[in-house]
Amino acid sequence: MKSRKKVLTSILATTLSLSVLAACGNNNNNNASPSASDSPSSGSPAASSAAPEAAKDTITALLPPISPKYQESIAQIEKDFNALYPNLTLKIEPAGWEDMTQKLDTQVNAGSPPDIAFIGSSSIPKYLEQGMLMDITDSVTPEMIADYNPAVTLDYMKSGAGLYGFPAYMVVHSIGGNKQYLEEAGVDWKKVQQEGWTYEQFREAIKSGAAGGKHYGFVFATAGVAARDYLTILAKNAGMADPFTKDLKFAYTSKNYLEVLKAVRQMIDDGSMPKELSSVDAGKRWNMFLTGQTMITGKGLATFENSAKANNAKLEANDGSAVKDSIKVDYIVLPVPTFAGAQPVSTTVIDGYVTFRGKKEPTAEHKANVAKAAYYLASGKVAAVTNNDLFASHITESAKAAAASLTIERSAENLAAVERMLTFATPPRPDIPAELSAKAIKLEDEVIIPKMQALLANEITPEKMYDEVMKAAVKEFGADGVVQD
Repeated sequence: MKSRKKVLTSILATTLSLSVLAACGNNNNNNASPSASDSPSSGSPAASSAAPEAAKDTITALLPPISPKYQESIAQIEKDFNALYPNLTLKIEPAGWEDMTQKLDTQVNAGSPPDIAFIGSSSIPKYLEQGMLMDITDSVTPEMIADYNPAVTLDYMKSGAGLYGFPAYMVVHSIGGNKQYLEEAGVDWKKVQQEGWTYEQFREAIKSGAAGGKHYGFVFATAGVAARDYLTILAKNAGMADPFTKDLKFAYTSKNYLEVLKAVRQMIDDGSMPKELSSVDAGKRWNMFLTGQTMITGKGLATFENSAKANNAKLEANDGSAVKDSIKVDYIVLPVPTFAGAQPVSTTVIDGYVTFRGKKEPTAEHKANVAKAAYYLASGKVAAVTNNDLFASHITESAKAAAASLTIERSAENLAAVERMLTFATPPRPDIPAELSAKAIKLEDEVIIPKMQALLANEITPEKMYDEVMKAAVKEFGADGVVQD
């Protein structure tokens, strides 16, 4: 584990960006000749090896706006892929973040998913349980595997022995502060970046930040696609790094889960957070931050520093496209506080290009072509260009090499803060059976998220929500299958 931490630190210290794009569609039954299974060499996805006589094939991909500028590049990405593999066509269907899951689920339920979809690795069990994921273990090449930094293993895209795609990036969810407001509230943000803080320290800080009544101390998006984030991120820092313990017991029945629920209400009841928090989605949360309505915002990603700088530049230039009523904001990366004496755990975000299949068994040639497309999107020039927008570290050598000539401006303090958080990032858990993960996702969708919304609206107490989660978990996993401490 120590060696892994050192490698992660090294990655971030030497690179300043990462990430990539995504995909959609459905051509799981097209045929291609065996020669189409050749792959680009490691470190140079642009090196074509497809034979001119290879059979035609189309790979489809469903893609949200991975980075602020990504969708502007879709046509060029498709064109470059076809130039690399003249017999292959990559068709990308754009999707918004808010409707990405709905679009994908509709296609999956119809039995005709895209070949590739950009989703979080945590969603793999859900679609695997539905029998719609394609195992590409026997389709990837040694060169593809070797391109990945050993610290960011492909295990994040695995379930059991199966490999279901390529990671696009590895980042952590943090929270972010307005530098001016933090200093006015007496928060030593540099110390917090270097040492972290407890919930008690955090609560005092956001109470001080809200004391003047001009803005809130803390606002976290809890509606829409962000509905599941808040509790998950807090729970990891309360001793529940994953939904299941190492001995595969459901973890969210721990007494520490109740402590987190109590904290959620405390921060609203003392005025540190808005009473209407249940209606704050990701867009509104960011708008509130840029318009000076909150001192600390969540969830945060490294790219938010870039977004804040871009808006600052528009304000200075009197550009009318700046966010209405926004103010100049220096974005400060902050760690999530810890609860109940637990050790800090960073929520690791491993999104990537997950490979799907239709009702019919795909041919070996088509599987190889899908693997090529997924790897193309997750590495090399495509990843390198997107990385600058995302302020994420490179996880493939080919992307790192392609980004060598690209420049980026980033706060040294923020970079060091992210580097520190990655040293205690959540490790992959391919040991959790897909059926257990699918049940946990179902419990979250049907019980935890609705009850959380009720808690935020002050319709139920933390104790009542905890009891409901415990009851549902015992029903799903059995009394011996849940943590009871």
